[in-house]
This record gives sequence, C-alpha cells and structure tokens, in this order.
Amino acid sequence: MRNAFGLMLASVGTAAVIAAVWFFTASPRVDVAAPATVLAPPAATAKQVAARDDVEVTAAIPEKAAASAQPKIACANPGALGVSRVVEVDTTGGPGFGFEHFKQLDFLADKEVVLTFDDGPWPANTPAVLKALADECTRAVFFPIGKHATYHPEILRQVAAAGHAVGAHTWSHANLNSKKMTDQLAKDEIEKGFSAVKLALGAAPSPFFRFPELQHGPAAMAYLGTRNVAIFSCDLDSFDFRAKDAAQIVNTVMTKLDKQGKGIILMHDFQKHTAEALPTLLSRLKAGGYKVVQMKAKTSLQTLPEYDDALIKDVKVPVASTRPVGSVVQTVSE
Repeated sequence: MRNAFGLMLASVGTAAVIAAVWFFTASPRVDVAAPATVLAPPAATAKQVAARDDVEVTAAIPEKAAASAQPKIACANPGALGVSRVVEVDTTGGPGFGFEHFKQLDFLADKEVVLTFDDGPWPANTPAVLKALADECTRAVFFPIGKHATYHPEILRQVAAAGHAVGAHTWSHANLNSKKMTDQLAKDEIEKGFSAVKLALGAAPSPFFRFPELQHGPAAMAYLGTRNVAIFSCDLDSFDFRAKDAAQIVNTVMTKLDKQGKGIILMHDFQKHTAEALPTLLSRLKAGGYKVVQMKAKTSLQTLPEYDDALIKDVKVPVASTRPVGSVVQTVSE
C-alpha cells in the first residue's frame, strides 16, 4: 500500500510540474508589462521606417531636399558648370519672370542664373551654342522665331534633343506693342509662332514666351494669360546684338551679373559673337561661383489646330519623309 500510495503522489507531483511549465511558457500573459527601455537597432533611420508598407509618412525632412529631386545630367566633364537645380514652372494664368518687367516671382538665390537664347534656330550659330552648353553639361531656355523654325527644323530638334526648354518668340519677331498692332494680329503672331515650333519639333513646345524687343503689349499679355503661357523678360540683357566682338559680350554680362548677383540672362543664339563668347562666358560663370538653374514647364502647350493647319497649307513646312532613302536618292555614276 505504501508503495502504491507513494507512486500516486509522485505522479500527481509530476503532473503539477508539467502544468506549471505549460502555464508559464504557452499561455497568454496579459499581466506582464513591457520592458521600460527598448533598444532600437543601431542604424535605424527615417528611410528604414518609410520603407514599411504599413507606415504612413505625413511629413519628413529629407537629408538633401534639393539634390534628391534633381535629375542628373550625364556628363563627361567632371569639372563642368552643370545644373545646380531644376525648377518646374506652373504656367497657369501666365506668370512673368525677369525683374526687367516682373518683380513678383523672385525664385533665384544669390549666385544663381538662368541662361536664355532668342531668335534661333540658325545655321552654325545655334549648333555652336549647343556645343558650348553641352561641353559644360548645362541647360538653357530657347525662344525661337517661328519663321526660323520653319527654315531650320532640324536644328531646333537638336535643341530639344539636348534637353533644353523650347518656347516661342512670335512668328516674325514683330513688335506686339506697336501702334499698328491690332489684338488679332498679335494673336496671330503668337499662335503662328507656337505652331511653327510644334511642327518643326514634331512635339508640343513649352508654354514659355518672350516678347520681341521686350515690348510687352497689355492686350497680348492678357491673351497669353488666358493661354496659360509664362512670359519671360530678363534680369540682365547681354546686348549681344550690338557687340563688336565676343569679349564685349562676356564683359557686359559679367559686369552686370557681379553687380546684381543673380538673374535671368538674355542672349541670342542667332548672333555669331554670342556663339563665340559662350565657352568663355560659361568658364567665367563657373570661376565666379555662379550656378545654373534649369527651368522647365509643368505641362506642354496645346497649339490651336486652325493655326497648325493654316501653317501647313500656307507655309509648306517641311515634314519627315516616309520613303526610304534609296527610293529618293540613287547613285547613277561614280
């Protein structure tokens, strides 16, 4: 009996031990508080938290706010002037840029410049300007004349292919603030210019416009606002069309720029001396600690179909041939 009773007590004790182990290891522990201190992983960062799908990030301070959003330009020149930042322009309502006429939108910091070129495209000169810009891996805004775009569409396509913004500068470089300029004539100059650029590029232009001679007609300005086209004046004029040589252009720009400290620079890719001056000017900008800001439009401009159609009919703008070269040009003797 003693042995049987002892065996029974041992069995009960074993069962009690097993039950206790199960309770403390397998059952829920609602009465156990979390530790007072939690050690985070040593390299925990905001980027790691943001990578989780179940975390909604409502605000953050990026480590390098400007750099992270900038597209990088592939550049073979490690010491190039380059592009310091890219700004996207919402052209709704026709905002104006350039303190020569518009003082509301002061978006440039000290030592920042925007490079702009009018009156192209033109043989030799525009390609030389493009080469100088490419050598320094930097970008600009071009305002071509509509007629010139129809003369040399292949050159204007080179401008766009290099990543520069392409707006318009009227159809014939007419003064839109002239006493003889009616509202309809001004509209025709604006719309024909944009349509010519579109047909030359084979793509919609940027909604950027510069008045010839910087003559801002009130009615034309109001019209551009309804078309959501940004209007460009300048902060400093190179007066390159008056310059006797390339050195005078460089000195004029740098003298004004060193005085003002920043700005939108007006030049002309139509001018030979400008093309000659640009390599030196870009080197001077770099040596002076200036940085180039690239401006691009948030959306492209939808040209008006009636002007597109009229231009094709009246001006006979060159179009790309769909025929193979061999069916157009054949060697008949060598």
